[in-house]
Amino acid sequence: MATHNDIEQNHPLLHNSTDEGRRPRPVKVLATTVVSCLLLASLVAVLMNGQPPAPAAVNVNPARAHGVSEKRFRVGSGSHLRDDNDSFVWTNAMLTWQRTGYHFQPQKNWMNDPNGPLYHMGWYHLFYQYNPDSAVWGNITWGHAVSTDLINWLYLPLAMVPDRWFDWNGVWTGSATLLPGGDIVMLYTGDTDNYVQVQNLAYPANLSDPLLLEWLKYPDNPVMTPPEGIALKDFRDPTTAWIGPDGLWRVTVGSKVNKTGIALVYKTSNFTSYELIEDHVLHSVAGTGMWECVDFYPVSTTGGLDTSVNGPGVKHVLKASLDDDKHDWYAIGTYDSVNDTWTPDDPEYDVGIGLRVDYGKYYASKTFYDQNKERRILWGWVGETDSEDTDLEKGWASIQTIPRTVTFDNKTGSNVIQWPVEEVESLRSTSYEFTDVVVEAGSMVNLDIGAASQIDVLAEFVIEGDALNTTVEADVINNCTTTTTRGVLGPFGLLVLSDDSLSELTPVYFYIAKSTDGTINNWFCTDKSRSTKAPDVDVQVYGGPVPLLDDENYSMRLLVDHSVVEAFGQGGRTCITSRVYPTEAIDGNARLFVFNNATDLNVTASVKVWQMNSTDFKPFPLDGPYNM
Repeated sequence: MATHNDIEQNHPLLHNSTDEGRRPRPVKVLATTVVSCLLLASLVAVLMNGQPPAPAAVNVNPARAHGVSEKRFRVGSGSHLRDDNDSFVWTNAMLTWQRTGYHFQPQKNWMNDPNGPLYHMGWYHLFYQYNPDSAVWGNITWGHAVSTDLINWLYLPLAMVPDRWFDWNGVWTGSATLLPGGDIVMLYTGDTDNYVQVQNLAYPANLSDPLLLEWLKYPDNPVMTPPEGIALKDFRDPTTAWIGPDGLWRVTVGSKVNKTGIALVYKTSNFTSYELIEDHVLHSVAGTGMWECVDFYPVSTTGGLDTSVNGPGVKHVLKASLDDDKHDWYAIGTYDSVNDTWTPDDPEYDVGIGLRVDYGKYYASKTFYDQNKERRILWGWVGETDSEDTDLEKGWASIQTIPRTVTFDNKTGSNVIQWPVEEVESLRSTSYEFTDVVVEAGSMVNLDIGAASQIDVLAEFVIEGDALNTTVEADVINNCTTTTTRGVLGPFGLLVLSDDSLSELTPVYFYIAKSTDGTINNWFCTDKSRSTKAPDVDVQVYGGPVPLLDDENYSMRLLVDHSVVEAFGQGGRTCITSRVYPTEAIDGNARLFVFNNATDLNVTASVKVWQMNSTDFKPFPLDGPYNM
C-alpha cells in the first residue's frame, strides 16, 4: 500500500492545446477520431528542452495493394506529428510489442469495420472487413472468427469475397438479422463493378453448422439500389432489421442529401423485395454530411433489448458514423413505430452534434443483441495512428475494441453506459491494491506493480471537500482545449505506458473546469503528446465531457494492452480509445503512476490493478479435434 511518504515530487506537468484536422477518406472505411483536448507535457525538464538524437532512415516502401490506406494523407493535412521530421528506426522488438495481448486482431494484414456480429448455436460470430493481401486498405473481403466467450477467438476461412458484379469492388459493411424461425439473413453493401453502392442479401448455406462456414449470395442481388435523389456513392451500410406493428420488417441505410445526413427506411416481408417508405427518412440532421455505419436499437433501464422491442420505458439509440469527421455520434430519443420516425430527447444533443460513442481513435461501431445473455454488445474498429510504412513493415493494421455492453444510464437519463463485457475479467491474474493514496498538488506516485503494459485498472479519486466549493478561477474554456498551464482543480489521474525516467508517458485524467459564475464542467481526457519518441506517429489529445452526480467520486477504468488504451470515465459514461506506440515504455519497462497537477487541490486515490493474461487467438482446427 502506498502512503503519503511514497509521494515523489517532480516538475509540474505542463499542458497546452491542439486543434483537430479533418482528413479525406478514400472510399468507405477511414476512421480518424481525433478531438482537441488538454495537453500534458513531460514530467521532467529534460524533455521540455531536449530532443532525442535523429536516427537513420527506414527504407520500407513495398507496393500498395488495391485501394488506399487511411495513412496516405496523414502528413500535411492536419495530423499532429512531432516537430522532428527525421525518420525513425523501428526495431523488431518495438514492432513485435505493439501487437496486443487480449484485443481481437487478425493474424496479419489490414482490418476495419466489424460486420454482422451474432450468436448461433453456442458460438459468437464476428465478421470484419479485411484485406487478405496487405496491411493497407483494399480488396475488401469478410474475415470471420468465432468464440465461446467473446474473448478467445478462432479464425475461420473468409466468409465472403468480392466475386460478383454487385460486390466486385468490395464486400462492405453489413448486419445480421435473426428471424423468429431460426433463419439468419445478412444484408451488406456491395461496391459494384461500376462503383455503385448497392445493398445485397446473403444467408448461411447450412443453418445446422454452428460455425456458419459457407455463405450464399442471393442470385438476384442487389435487393436495394440508390433511390432517386441519392448519389450512387452515398448509399451504404444496412442495419439489423426490426419488426413494425404491421408485421413488416424495417431496415435503415445511411446516406445524405447535400450536407444533411439521413437514415433511409425500407420495409420488407421477405428480405428480397423492399419498399422505400413514404417520407422515407427515419431522421436527418443538417450539416452532418454522409451518415455511414448507422445503428438503431432500443435500450431500457432493465437490461438489453432485442432489436424489435418498443413500448413504455423504452428509448431508442440512433448512431451514425460521420464520413466528414470520422467520429461515431449517437443520441437517445423516441421511435414512432407507426410513422417510422425517430425524435431526439434533446435537439441540442442530436446525432452528429451532441454525444460521441467514443472520444478517441474509434469508428464504424456496430451492436448486436446477445440472446445468450440478454444484453446488447457493441464492437468498434480501432485504426492505427502510426505510418503506413510502419504498418507494412510489421505486417498488420487495426484492432477491435474489447466488446462492450450498452445500457441506458438510469441515473442521468441522458446517455448510455458502455462497459467491457464481464468475460474479460477472466483474464485477470495477479492483483495489486493501493488505498487512500494522498496525492498533493503538483505531485505523483509510482504504483509499484512491475510491468504495466497489459493491465486492467480501476481507480477512484476523492477531492478535498472544501476545494470545489470555495475555489473559483478565471473563466476557462470548458473542454479539454484549455491553454491554462495548470488548473486550480486539475488535471489529475493516471499515467500509463510510462518508462521509469518519464521520457514517454500517456496521461488519462479528469479536468474540473469551474468558471467565475460557479458553473462546473467535468472533462475526461487522454493525452498522447508524450507517448512516444517516434516522429511518424500521430500524437493527438482526446477528450470529452463526463457527467458527474453530486454523490459520486471521480472514477475511471483502463484496459491497457500494449499499443491500445481503452478508458472508461464514470462507469462508462464517457469512453476514450487511444493507440499508443512507445519506444522505451515497452515489455517490462512500462510503468503506472498516479498524478495530480492541480495548483490548489489535493486528491486521494484508491487504485486496484490486475495483470492480464493473453487471449488464445488461433485458426480453428477444421480437420481435427477442437480445444479452446
